[in-house]
Amino acid sequence: MMTAEQIVASHKANVETLFGLTAKAFEGVEKLVELNMTAAKAALSESAQNTQSALSVKDAQELLALQANLFQPLAEKAAVYSRQLYDIASGTGGDFTKAFEAQAALAQKQFASLLDTATSNAPAGSESAVAMMKGAVAAANNAFESVQKAVKQASDLAESNFNAMAQNVTAAAPAAKSSKKR
Repeated sequence: MMTAEQIVASHKANVETLFGLTAKAFEGVEKLVELNMTAAKAALSESAQNTQSALSVKDAQELLALQANLFQPLAEKAAVYSRQLYDIASGTGGDFTKAFEAQAALAQKQFASLLDTATSNAPAGSESAVAMMKGAVAAANNAFESVQKAVKQASDLAESNFNAMAQNVTAAAPAAKSSKKR
């Protein structure tokens, strides 16, 4: 049985975790808003510059050259924006994952302590039931750790694929520009 102090301490820890996660969520939103505002300002400025450039074009050849020069930076900027967006999302998600893992580890520790207390007070002759219960808890802990490892591997693979895609987009933009000039 948990004492009143343990229950209060547990609730206090849960509230602190909740407020900490809420603060992390707001940090992520702030970063996202800042990224979008920066991108919007840059897009507006570039749009004004491109409009001025288009209005000063003297012939069709110059218009085609101007158009070709607009698409390379667009692809690169899209790749950079996507990378920054991914970094914000993965950072915020990582904070949530760490908090979840800490809470899960604490819950496992508390359950193990509760199980130890219960088994030490178990009546004689219940050794096989206690051993079976401990085995089930150990199997559940192993399964949980396996799932955590699989999620980590999948996240690492997704990040690796995202990085490769971003590099391919950035590398393809200059190649596309040079092939248009020919």
